[in-house]
Amino acid sequence: MKGKDIPAVSWLKFMGKANLILKNPLPFHAENFEKLGDIFRVKTGFGNPLVFSRSAAFAEYALQKNHKNFEKSPIQTRDMAKYLGNGLLTSTGEHWKKQRKLIQPAFHKKQITGLMDTVNSAILLELDRIEPNKFIDIFPVFNDLAFQTVVKSLFSSAVGQKEIERLQYITEAAQRMLVKELRQPFKRWWFKYGGSIKKHMALVEEARDILRKLVRERKENPGGEGDLLDMLLEARYDDGSAMSEKQLIDEILIFFTAGHETTSNALTFTTELLARHPEIQEKIASEIKRAKEEARDLMEFIASCTYTKQVLEEAMRLYPPVYFIDRINLEEDVFNGFRIHKNSNLLFSIYEIHRDPTYWKNPLKFDPSRFAEGTKHTSHYYPFGAGPRKCIGNNFAMYEMILAISELVSRYRISTNKKEIEITPLITLKPKNAILRFEKRS
Repeated sequence: MKGKDIPAVSWLKFMGKANLILKNPLPFHAENFEKLGDIFRVKTGFGNPLVFSRSAAFAEYALQKNHKNFEKSPIQTRDMAKYLGNGLLTSTGEHWKKQRKLIQPAFHKKQITGLMDTVNSAILLELDRIEPNKFIDIFPVFNDLAFQTVVKSLFSSAVGQKEIERLQYITEAAQRMLVKELRQPFKRWWFKYGGSIKKHMALVEEARDILRKLVRERKENPGGEGDLLDMLLEARYDDGSAMSEKQLIDEILIFFTAGHETTSNALTFTTELLARHPEIQEKIASEIKRAKEEARDLMEFIASCTYTKQVLEEAMRLYPPVYFIDRINLEEDVFNGFRIHKNSNLLFSIYEIHRDPTYWKNPLKFDPSRFAEGTKHTSHYYPFGAGPRKCIGNNFAMYEMILAISELVSRYRISTNKKEIEITPLITLKPKNAILRFEKRS
């Protein structure tokens, strides 16, 4: 198959910036996109080169139009799977198809509707922790809020606060270890023989023990809770069999990681942007007041908060929690004249695509109105991925975030004394030093 070679960044240049890349790879990506164009490769010295792209058309091609040739990369199927197991996020091929078909019904809008009262109760409880008229870091509040909503949606009231805190600690510790492994491949031997990986694998096994206990208690005492665990226990494959205990725990670990990480990040970035745009806060407050007066139930209220939804969509454009999407091509391919060698490790920069002036007018401006036209941006907007592997919990996450932001803005006016929004790119794009002030509304 013909095609020109992708411009390359040398191994020496990569190694020269390794420590900076560990802290924040985005400037390294931006620098090379500007020098080399919308696609470049990095020779890390370990396995196939990494290929980076900020082309929305290439992302659409790989995620949707030719998705059968682009599977999840070893970053998910090997590196993440080591800590999370072989669940929906980390699996591929026939196993992924089987799991997706089994789990999908649990995330239909009708099923999610039944969970929203539980989600809303958890949100109200966590927002009570905000201390008004003080500058506080809001991220820990949202981080706990998002984890609580996932846990309560899965287990209702069957899990205690001590177990929740331990599960949250282990989930976050495993992610930090994974980031070190991915960004410092030349240290993997040290991580392995120095005991770091063994230590974190022991933590993951502790989390599995906690979950195993919860699952077995539910099986022994089925109470018709109507939560996600009930739905997963009742789900059946085509042959009538249920998920094995190990597979169920793998899926729950995935829900913890994917379900709370992205939501807490998105809520924090949205709130930081609102703090810098009081006029948008007031538009949300007016919408919420009207929606509360007119809506007959929680789902009708959520559907009425159209501007609040636009605000969240615009925040996830500027600060996409999933700021890159990884794939590996099964067969050699050509896109836009470039030869994509078989088994290339592809990283699509959603962060760059979402800020590219090719696709967005005034791309650095926070302008929720750009999402008033619905599906206009679908070919270059990927907060939840795209194609068959689009995030299964996207509706759940949007409903939860609309409830959280609407309640927050109805309670408080938000401000900040900081100019810049700080970030920490890990497996997801995380906020840093989200110091804000919350003044109670009269």
